[in-house]
Amino acid sequence: MRQGLSGKHSSAYWGFIRILEELEERRPPIVLLENVAGFLTSHGGKDFQAALLALNRLGYSVDAFILDAARFVPQSRVRLFVVGTLSSVHGRWKDTRTPSFFEGPLRPAALADYIFHHPEISWSVRQIPNPPEKTRLRLVDLLEKVPENDPLWWSKERTEYLSSQMSDKHAGTLQGMKEKKSWSYGTVFRRVRNGVSRAELRTDGIAGCLRTPKGGSAKQILIQAGYGKVKARLLTPRECARLMGADDFNLDRIPLNQALFGFGDAVCVPAITWIAENYLNPLIQELIKEDEPIQEMYYAEKRPFKQSA
Repeated sequence: MRQGLSGKHSSAYWGFIRILEELEERRPPIVLLENVAGFLTSHGGKDFQAALLALNRLGYSVDAFILDAARFVPQSRVRLFVVGTLSSVHGRWKDTRTPSFFEGPLRPAALADYIFHHPEISWSVRQIPNPPEKTRLRLVDLLEKVPENDPLWWSKERTEYLSSQMSDKHAGTLQGMKEKKSWSYGTVFRRVRNGVSRAELRTDGIAGCLRTPKGGSAKQILIQAGYGKVKARLLTPRECARLMGADDFNLDRIPLNQALFGFGDAVCVPAITWIAENYLNPLIQELIKEDEPIQEMYYAEKRPFKQSA
């Protein structure tokens, strides 16, 4: 998010706003947006403010929450979601003197503070049920059975070079995995630390966040170690599909990089399903039932919000 809304991909947001603007009276009553959690603090929070005010100008009051896909699949994928709801009443929020009302599993302190300290934004903050705890699934449960002689596995030399890029701590962890009389698994991303390329090993059973493969460092590497051996390969497209909750996605004739790019830039299916069932569907039912259906909300002036009879 270093470039924020001026970046190549984030600037597409303004194209989305332009489309909503041109739709005029045909604008959808609800919009759901997704971005990386860092969008909240991009350029000191100014990018997030600009994005929400743009929705406000189009008649949408907004809500925001943060959800990690690791609650549903064994992948660490923390995302910031924004819901915009068309409304003639702006600036509504809960009557409270502290941000504590907003804070919870889906609105951590940083987001709760942001909501509380930006009354210029037209908020419609809804109560949301707590999401499930982290999934009991582990990375090993989603792996394909790749034969030992399959060319997907890296050569011994390439694997040893990857190991040489690890810090002493991660190399020690890998050595412990290697000495076990059973297979254990981890994932690796290459990162530049203090100008040096490092291979960072994760072994908690949760994969790192899938990314678009713009370069070798963006591709997630699987480590399999045990019985005195260390093996390495890239995650397969099918494994990426499973990590996104899309195991039945048709991958026929899709090149490797295209598949990895698609899943790295996608949304996690069970996370979106949970949002639909616990946020969007109840909101839609309220919109159908009443003209101004937001319950337990207050005007910005802190007068009780009375629903129409």
